Amino acid sequence: MSDLRRRLARKYPQIEVWAAGGVVLRGVAGRPEVLLAHRPHRKDWSFPKGKLDPGETLGRAAEREVREETGLRCKRRDRLPLVRYRDGRGRKKMVVYWLMEVVKGEFEPNEEVDAVGWFDLASAERILTYDREARLLSALQVRKATRRMPA
Repeated sequence: MSDLRRRLARKYPQIEVWAAGGVVLRGVAGRPEVLLAHRPHRKDWSFPKGKLDPGETLGRAAEREVREETGLRCKRRDRLPLVRYRDGRGRKKMVVYWLMEVVKGEFEPNEEVDAVGWFDLASAERILTYDREARLLSALQVRKATRRMPA
């Protein structure tokens, strides 16, 4: 178990399911855009995320999940506020997200995600299926984060 996961597990011992993901940003003409993934089996638009593999760190899981779901290899930036909720089975779940920027890659539909889209922040907040993710997006200090994003 990684140091971050160990610290979080001590602080949140009630969490039954741990997951990690990315809020992938890019700058287009000086304006930030965020990547959302459409999962047909859940009929939702969300940030790419997923559960940890055995022995995997939260950071590596976030990178892997973004790559598996979107085809994009991304670099982690700042860790974002934790997102807690009950999953479909009623278990207490915690998702650890990082801001990410694309290093390389290209989306191809796969068994989990049939489409991705880049959206301006206001549109992304409306499109996101889950309020918890929309709240996370609105809480970001995106201007600061996107200054480091390549155009």
